[in-house]
Amino acid sequence: MNYMMPAQASAQLLSLIVLGAIARWYVVPWLNIRARADALIALLWVHVFRYVALQVFSAQRDGFPISDGGAMEIVLGDVGGAILAFITIALLRHRVRLAIPLAWLLAAETVYDTVANIRGGVREHLMGAAGGVTWLVLSFFVPMVVVSGVLLIWQLYSRRREALGSAGGRDLRSHEAPALRAS
Repeated sequence: MNYMMPAQASAQLLSLIVLGAIARWYVVPWLNIRARADALIALLWVHVFRYVALQVFSAQRDGFPISDGGAMEIVLGDVGGAILAFITIALLRHRVRLAIPLAWLLAAETVYDTVANIRGGVREHLMGAAGGVTWLVLSFFVPMVVVSGVLLIWQLYSRRREALGSAGGRDLRSHEAPALRAS
């Protein structure tokens, strides 16, 4: 019996559950005490590393049965998302309002890219075909991008009326070390 398909699916599901718990217990409270721009920047950094998708060419050479078109679709979507995330971070660091529409564009692109990659994987019968680094990327990094994307959309929507430098009325200083508060 081939255990690769259930192993990969289980690893992806378990990663989504674990990352979801980490997000709920630790990341969400941390984001809530940050300025809007800083919270978005933290979530966008995960997307900057989506260029790891370039690894699909190496995987293809080593036997991963993806078509040239499927590989190119993955690479274009993920490298484009990585570039967009980095530009958005740079703009947010300078509190440029254009960063918000770009963050929404990245969120939409990520949803589209994820759905397109799932469809392509089903069409090309790739579930369970990954091994080595590709298996790790699909089992750990892709769920991290998904969870980060959900948190990004939540932050963009729930804090849509806040200024970029605002922490939603929360006192940012109350969470600093006592020595820093005294200054």
